[in-house]
Amino acid sequence: MAGPVQQEMEQLLTDAFAPSRLEVINDSAKHHGHAGDDGSGESHFTIVIEAAAFADKSRLERQRMVNRALGDIPGERVHALAIQASAPTA
Repeated sequence: MAGPVQQEMEQLLTDAFAPSRLEVINDSAKHHGHAGDDGSGESHFTIVIEAAAFADKSRLERQRMVNRALGDIPGERVHALAIQASAPTA
C-alpha cells in the first residue's frame, strides 16, 4: 500500500501532466540504514512518467518540470528521487 508521500506525488503529477503512464516506485527499503533514510519508509523514489507535456523538451527540462510539480517534496521530504520522464511515441 502506498504511503502518504507516494500518494501525494501521484496526485500532483496526475494533476500537472495527465500522464499516459505513471509509476511512483518506493525504493526506500533498498536504502534502509543509508544516508537519507529518515525511518519513514518514504525517503527514496523512482518516478516513471510519460506525458505529452514532455514532447520537444530536453531531459533536463523534463526533470525540472517534474520537480516543480512536486513542490517541496524533492529535497525536503524525500531524500532521493530518480526521474524517467518521456513523451508518448506515435
